Amino acid sequence: RTEGCGRRQAATDVTQADSCLIYLLDKEKKTLILSASKNPHPNLLQKISLKVGEGITGWVAKTKIPLAITKTAYQHPHFKLFRKLPEDKFEAFLSAPIMDRTGLVGVINVQHEKPHHHTDTEVRTLTALGKLVGAAIENALLSEQLASRKLLDRAKGILMQQRNLSEPKAYELIRNQSMNRRKSIKDICEAIIMLDNLNSSI
Repeated sequence: RTEGCGRRQAATDVTQADSCLIYLLDKEKKTLILSASKNPHPNLLQKISLKVGEGITGWVAKTKIPLAITKTAYQHPHFKLFRKLPEDKFEAFLSAPIMDRTGLVGVINVQHEKPHHHTDTEVRTLTALGKLVGAAIENALLSEQLASRKLLDRAKGILMQQRNLSEPKAYELIRNQSMNRRKSIKDICEAIIMLDNLNSSI
């Protein structure tokens, strides 16, 4: 999160923008979700979404091509209005894809309240920041996956020892508990580990 704030600040510093919005891709639903903003929008984060191909942001996500609009961005044929976003009334709009090694991760937008001509340097810089943000997100996901794997391995080990189960059987038990209780596998693993710690301390 701290790194994401730094990227947003860098984007607005370079382009002298009044706003920076980051949309992240939900690959399963093929939608872009507003996930971060330079300006405070606590009631809108995670609630505004676009389909890939919808609006300027969706078009950039679909084509993976940066788009710069000098003025009256709200009149652009790809523009989609969200009445709750003050940025929808801004004049200039620069949008670039967020990419990692596997492909599209999201879209980063910077906007100006007044007309603004985006230089080639600004476009290249935002495109480069999109790649840096993508790499940071990829690293964060890998770290989260590693942490989840460690939890799973520990929980399986506890079940294998306590119930004399094979590793596949231990995993099957965790998975079944996850499905039956409608909890994530991570939640089930944390519960198993917590219960084991409690029993060990008694």
